[in-house]
Amino acid sequence: MLPFCGYNMGDYFAHWLKIGAKSSRLPKIFYVNWFRQDENGKYLWPGYGENSRVLKWVFERCDGTAHAAETAVGRLPGPADLDISGLNLPAANLEKLLSVDVEGWLGEVPRIREHFAKFGDHLPEALGRELQELELRLQSSKR
Repeated sequence: MLPFCGYNMGDYFAHWLKIGAKSSRLPKIFYVNWFRQDENGKYLWPGYGENSRVLKWVFERCDGTAHAAETAVGRLPGPADLDISGLNLPAANLEKLLSVDVEGWLGEVPRIREHFAKFGDHLPEALGRELQELELRLQSSKR
């Protein structure tokens, strides 16, 4: 979308960070990857029809009633935190789904740096710091 933006996206990011710093009620952000695959290219999650199970956990997290495990990239449900009753979901699949691919994330760090470089001195320092902290968390989780 960069070619269609009316001003430097670094300034845009800075605007939203400023808004966020002033607000006491920010939306919660959840990142999911429904398309993780096993070593044979088979999808680990049974499909969109079952996404409401994860959304249930998301809503419970927003209500403060669901558990989450801290990881290098954020908070994840544990296997017991998702309602998988009636699903034919192997435990190994669930374990992979709820794991963090540390090497994969570390591989993304240079690409994120390259992307951030496009914004030059307009990039808010906070984003550079967050990326640096992410890399440190990932490296320390390898140990």
